[in-house]
Amino acid sequence: MKQIPLIIGAILFSTLFCHQSIGLNLVLFSLLTICILAINHLKTFKNTTTLILSSVYILTAISVFFYGSQLAITANCIAFITFVGHFSESKSSIYVNWLNGLYTTVARFFEHQLNSNSKKSGDKFKRDIDYLQWTKVIGIPILTVIIFISLYKNGNPVFSDFISKIDFSFINFQWFLFAVLGYYLLFNISKPTAVDPATVADLNTGNNLAKNDDYSEEKLKKENQLGLVLLALLNILIVFFLITDVSYLLTIEQLNAPQLSNQVHSGINALIASIVIAIAIILYFFRGNLNYFEANKPLKTLSYIWIALNILLVLSIALKNYQYIFAFGFTYKRIGVVIYLLLTLIGLLSTTIKVNRIKNIWYLMRVNTQAAFFILIVASAINWDSHITQYNLYYAQTTDFNYLINLSENNAFILKDYSDLMVLKGEKQSKINTKYRRYVRSLKANSWQETRFDNFKIH
Repeated sequence: MKQIPLIIGAILFSTLFCHQSIGLNLVLFSLLTICILAINHLKTFKNTTTLILSSVYILTAISVFFYGSQLAITANCIAFITFVGHFSESKSSIYVNWLNGLYTTVARFFEHQLNSNSKKSGDKFKRDIDYLQWTKVIGIPILTVIIFISLYKNGNPVFSDFISKIDFSFINFQWFLFAVLGYYLLFNISKPTAVDPATVADLNTGNNLAKNDDYSEEKLKKENQLGLVLLALLNILIVFFLITDVSYLLTIEQLNAPQLSNQVHSGINALIASIVIAIAIILYFFRGNLNYFEANKPLKTLSYIWIALNILLVLSIALKNYQYIFAFGFTYKRIGVVIYLLLTLIGLLSTTIKVNRIKNIWYLMRVNTQAAFFILIVASAINWDSHITQYNLYYAQTTDFNYLINLSENNAFILKDYSDLMVLKGEKQSKINTKYRRYVRSLKANSWQETRFDNFKIH
């Protein structure tokens, strides 16, 4: 009986995706995925985390329906892998969910077959099936019949004419292959598999850092001394950098676009190196027994100061990026800078908690991967093309019109409304009309599987 939902699901999968682009079909497939997992793991859905992940998964699919952006599609794929991996082991960390979800999606069928073949006892019916014999019984007669039909066609014009009138066009091999792919995928996710070494290690590893047996007061004293000198010098250096940076910010209004761009991107490069090195150094000194060294308070204080100064560095870059956006509008790169700065702040704050509460590196991995996943989901639920276009047209001091034209079709209606409102003429008007007509034609050509929210705007 458990095969029936998989077969129905495979047929639906092929119907939804064969020769179709992404749209409403992804929402329906997401619902199908949840149904398949609910049939096999109903008890797991009583878990709050499961309900949250299923809601997140549906949210990404709805985002695809509304915006159809590559970011939303990517987020849906990652949410799918996370959701499936969660059923492998609901208590594992999110990065282990990714590993288990990916492994289940790709390789669970083969693992199942290998395990079935390796069992010494099992279903007698399955053991007695001779697959080679069935291949011979089906394959050899069909091949032989095809050969003889070819021979008979050459020897008898009436028979040849009869054979040529037989229409096999109703057989859609691509649809059949999609159905097989759908069955394979749904079979895999119906019973997710955990990668044992990684999953077991994750479950057995907590967030707290334990005291090692090789506690040496003399070694820790020397290491603490080294840390004090190093962090003191680095704090002095970053303070000097911030002072010079603030003085430079006072002249930012006189900078042109290339200068602003250079400041933002060079600042980001410096920030990347600074934060990575900062976290690495802090992790090195607080990797073990130095956390329990009684005289480590000055070192912790210097670490907190350095983290705070790095946060000021983040805010400095954020200010430059804001000035850049205010003057020249939004772009995906500038939005990417904002997201990176947000992730950096989370990394610095989690490092502060790690030092203060004596956490291990796995704590940082868990917190920061969860934060990255959350930010990805939130970002995928925003129609960035729409917001970029609205802001750049109506609020930015300078607008790169060609950049807006080259964005996806999500902004076609906004550009058309702007064109009608401002009564544009010439090349701008021509480009907007061309993009708008092309998008409307593509929407009208959509099948029901490819339906998007914008389809309802043209009726």
